[in-house]
Amino acid sequence: MPERLVLFSRLVIFGVLILWTGNTSVRAQQLNLPPRPADAPRGSEFKEQVRNLVLAAREEAIFEQVMAGNVPTFLRKLVPVTVSGPAGDETLEVTYYVTPDYLAVGHDDDYFLIPTTPILAQRIGNEIGCGMPSRRMVDQIWQAAPLKLSPRTIPPSDQMTTIPVMYEHHVMVWEQREPVLDEYPPGTLVGGHKKDVVVSNRIHNQPPPGRVVIYGWHQIDGSPIQPLYSGHAETYADYSHGIRLVRDSIMVNGKPGHIHDLLQHPTRHALLSDEGQIALPYYPTGDLFEVPDAWGVSKEDASVLGRKMTLFK
Repeated sequence: MPERLVLFSRLVIFGVLILWTGNTSVRAQQLNLPPRPADAPRGSEFKEQVRNLVLAAREEAIFEQVMAGNVPTFLRKLVPVTVSGPAGDETLEVTYYVTPDYLAVGHDDDYFLIPTTPILAQRIGNEIGCGMPSRRMVDQIWQAAPLKLSPRTIPPSDQMTTIPVMYEHHVMVWEQREPVLDEYPPGTLVGGHKKDVVVSNRIHNQPPPGRVVIYGWHQIDGSPIQPLYSGHAETYADYSHGIRLVRDSIMVNGKPGHIHDLLQHPTRHALLSDEGQIALPYYPTGDLFEVPDAWGVSKEDASVLGRKMTLFK
């Protein structure tokens, strides 16, 4: 009898460990943000709060809302994207985890898909262990998305970077989403409705000012409207831009890994990058309007993507 009791106790402990490990894994695939405050502004309310703010103040307000947890529930659960193929002398299967839609502020029933500069996007990513996709990853995410929306454009103007036009485009996207909510509820991976801000070798290999690199806005046939482009300064964001957060922690052939390690690897990068190795797969996060004469990037902890980066003037 005592032996059976010991065996039973061990089985119970083993079962608890399995459940604990499973719950940890589930938690790990959520955005690392606090619960949304009950009194947080909804998307339409936040739009009015930031409508007339200058860029630096607007981005600080977005940062504060996101870090406080004012993000829709459906955006928090990350979606796995699995790709496989040759990389050098080996075959890899990689699973990475992405937000089902682009960065938004507000409630599930009233949110705002809000474009930001790459500076702010990286700053948010550094806080929660995320980055942005490469060009190849944008294609992979679009291919994996059950819901593919056709791009909706607004005529070019000097108002493209303003909150009213950004919100106008958000409403245009919502008008596409709303009729198919029963088939594709919030939390479904969706693509095609924004250009992605991406990581690229073009971030760091051009003369000042710093650049934002964009790509995507796939049409229904899979062809992107926006080729890889780095003509805008890093302080630029217009209505068509979207921030797709990608968790840096991934699975590589069934083992834990990191996207930044893969992108920097001499052969393994091929599965996630069509630009070759991306030695610095993140954006600088200095002062929004500070353009140093010369700079470099330092990471105190090489295991964390872009964490505690420092600009050297």
